[in-house]
Amino acid sequence: MDEYLASNRRVWDAWTRIHLDSAFYDVDSFRDGERPVRIRDYEQEEVGDVTGKTLLHLQCHFGLDTLSWARLGATVTGADFSQEGIAAARSLAEEVAIPATFVCADLYDLPAVLDRAEGFDIVYTSAGVLGWLPDIEGWAHVVEHFMKPGGLFYIAEGHPVAMAFENEGVEPGELRLQYPYWTHREPISLEVHGSYADRQAPTEGLIEHGWDHGLGEIVTALAQTGLRIDFLHEFPFSIWNLDFTVEGPDGRFRLPGDMDGRLPLSFSLKATKPLAS
Repeated sequence: MDEYLASNRRVWDAWTRIHLDSAFYDVDSFRDGERPVRIRDYEQEEVGDVTGKTLLHLQCHFGLDTLSWARLGATVTGADFSQEGIAAARSLAEEVAIPATFVCADLYDLPAVLDRAEGFDIVYTSAGVLGWLPDIEGWAHVVEHFMKPGGLFYIAEGHPVAMAFENEGVEPGELRLQYPYWTHREPISLEVHGSYADRQAPTEGLIEHGWDHGLGEIVTALAQTGLRIDFLHEFPFSIWNLDFTVEGPDGRFRLPGDMDGRLPLSFSLKATKPLAS
């Protein structure tokens, strides 16, 4: 696992450098306030008002979403395993004068690195992160560890059903079953060709390693820590481009034509930690 982790860290270090200058992230408009918040409308609605609340963002990349939550009123901490990502997050926070704490650590090591005995009001995870984790049960325990009694966990993520299909080099509507749906021990290892933000970016020599997890496995892992699942919502759109989808006028990606709405492409989940008896 150490070898896979080191390889994935190299990928995310390289992607950080690419993403900072990409049109996909458009960091300049975040800096100048033209687009001050990058949290999607349905995420804000489902999480609710964060004013005055403490929020931990797991796998935060270079902190754009983390700092967006701060602009919405939260006191934020972001954590990521990429040194390049955390350095960029700290720099961006300083540039835009937003108080924030950023911690560099592998997710599974975070409880030993981040001393937060009182927990957080909100633990948040944004899209595109679970596939980088080999142990979904270990992830769920980290989530629960950092939740304050009465606090909430929220995730908006690509749907495991969508992740089972080949998503590069296929035509819109071409659903080619390619990858496992349920958790698997050995990773899927692929050469990296650019990034999701810039497919033409130079990434020679980089290898990514990923793991799939079924929706039932994700929900069960959280429930078995003692968390209460408040809702699980499934959506017919993806927030990033999959080659078998087409982009709509709302900037979201859906299956084309009469296939639209027939399969879930993303989901959101909210869970709460019961108050101590």
